[in-house]
Amino acid sequence: MSATDSTHEAEPTRRDFIHIMAGAATVVGVAGVAVPLIDQMNPDASVLALSTKEVDLSSLEVGQAIKVMWQGKPVFIRRRTAEEIRTVEATPISDLKDPVARNDNLSGKFDAEDKNRVIKPEYIVVVGVCTHLGCVPLGTSQGEVRGDFGGWFCPCHGSHYDNSGRIRKGPAPQNLEVPKYIFATDTTIRIG
Repeated sequence: MSATDSTHEAEPTRRDFIHIMAGAATVVGVAGVAVPLIDQMNPDASVLALSTKEVDLSSLEVGQAIKVMWQGKPVFIRRRTAEEIRTVEATPISDLKDPVARNDNLSGKFDAEDKNRVIKPEYIVVVGVCTHLGCVPLGTSQGEVRGDFGGWFCPCHGSHYDNSGRIRKGPAPQNLEVPKYIFATDTTIRIG
């Protein structure tokens, strides 16, 4: 190898330049295809708008319940009386079919005591979908309670829930789910 050959190898050739440009064009082309493809997988604005729901509770009187829709599911919100709170707080865990809280606001596995299913004892917030076959239980009208335990009743297959949304009788295997929610103000909750 002569001195001129080693100098020639150290300098980039026209072929090296073509390879570098082809590689760069490939990277740009792949990015140009991948970015829109990945971006179209993000949820659109209508889905993001449904991810949270604010509910004004100021007109909800003691003993009343309402049903609101969140992410296509009914959510039951009940402002409980002092007697209703005392009754569900006094229920022993051994009387429950499902001893698990099923509260999305808590991390970990907690028992189904009423205090583990509410943020404020006065309000119970549960997803109104029966855990048996996905029916919507009854018991959300003004002053209306259904079933044998003063909460909700699913007439399709006879599941009875108490005023904390816990399954007490019937084929449903689990308590009604407590969705993730916060009190944005004293009288407004944000679900989701």
